[in-house]
Amino acid sequence: MRTKEEYLNSLKDGRKVYFKGQLVEDIATHPILKFAALHAAKLFEYPDRLYEDSSLGKISKFFKVPIGSQDLLERHKLIYDLTLYSNGMFNISQAIGSDALFALMITSKQVDKKFGTDYSKRVENYYKKVAKEDLTLATAQTDVKGHRKKRPSEQEDPDLYVRIVDVRSDGIVVKGAKAHTTQSIAADEIVVLPTRAMKDSDKDYAVAFAVPANAKGLKMYVRSLGEPSTTLSKLGLEVETITVFDNVFVPWDRVFLFREYDYAGALAVLFATFHRFTALSYRSATVNLYLGASRLAAQVNGIENEKHVRDDIIDVIMYKEILRATAIASAIYPVFNEGIAVPNPVITNVGKLYSNAHFHDVIKNVIDIAGGIIATLPSQEDFESEEGKELIKYLRGAVSGEERLKALGLAKDLAASPFAGYLLTAMIHAEGSIEASKIELFRSYNYKESDELIKKILS
Repeated sequence: MRTKEEYLNSLKDGRKVYFKGQLVEDIATHPILKFAALHAAKLFEYPDRLYEDSSLGKISKFFKVPIGSQDLLERHKLIYDLTLYSNGMFNISQAIGSDALFALMITSKQVDKKFGTDYSKRVENYYKKVAKEDLTLATAQTDVKGHRKKRPSEQEDPDLYVRIVDVRSDGIVVKGAKAHTTQSIAADEIVVLPTRAMKDSDKDYAVAFAVPANAKGLKMYVRSLGEPSTTLSKLGLEVETITVFDNVFVPWDRVFLFREYDYAGALAVLFATFHRFTALSYRSATVNLYLGASRLAAQVNGIENEKHVRDDIIDVIMYKEILRATAIASAIYPVFNEGIAVPNPVITNVGKLYSNAHFHDVIKNVIDIAGGIIATLPSQEDFESEEGKELIKYLRGAVSGEERLKALGLAKDLAASPFAGYLLTAMIHAEGSIEASKIELFRSYNYKESDELIKKILS
């Protein structure tokens, strides 16, 4: 298994990463992007990340294929504990990629049964490679989409969804772009999945595959970032890219869906279910940042025993525990597909919808407790300057100005900064938008009990 140093050294492999208009030679030493690499590298320092697989030997627990409730419960705990170990920020390095692999394992078998293909063998071989080599994975699913009312094949520009543009004897060539590809710049491999259901007219867009992060023609454009504060540097930083596939070649052994359009939607939904279970697991851990910051802000402000403060903190506790409860319940009551335990889709989507809809309340509660000063504080440079040092005395609360400034600075980073705006957007849209979860919940819910009860009363 790899070490942190081996992982960081592997990132200088010629991958094309662009930040603020410049090509980045080595993200591990870049003054800003290094924080994303260092955050990802914490995976390799986590002391409880490996297990002994009966056929593959010692591998990451993230690659343990869930075959029952206990496996899913252990996966929830792994994600939760690793998030805490990573200072409260989700460590995606092997989590989302393994979600994608589990979905591919199931769908590939179903496609093989219908069409006589050999996708499941390809997925199995790729899985073994990833597990044995201890690779990190990013998942590129969300296409840039273009006109939202038009299907992939109806777009004015055909490249607004990733598509097959050439078929060769040794593989395929793909073109297009994916948005929101988290930690792609710090991943060894990019796993690509369809983002929606397809029709026959969209079959060139019904494609799933994997390529190395340094594949020729693959370009990653990092989202705009503010300068990380001292606090955020400690928390860890994950970045997203618009990931461009500019005529990227994919060999056949890395192609997992090829124009079988009637399975594109099923694969997308299946991945989303695993993905949202992961979201519940890490988000319930991340909220500890907001719970702890709220309590600390109340203490330094001298208001920890006030009723409105208790109410705010109870709201944060409820948010955290509802997310954790739905993650655990979805693991206890899984559905089984091709021998793999899938988190209960209904319970998972209920928890995910609650998470989407109420994270802004968590931020509101931190602001309510910390006070408006977190939005109007002078800069850290002002406090550290000779002229500005006297400012500290005016920040005294129930504790010294120095101690209160640390607490308010943390609350500012979490609730009143560009990072807070980013995280609010992510918590609403990441792992699927509110509407996407609603559609799946409405479509997949079993209405039998309620319908039969009404029939019984009216008969």
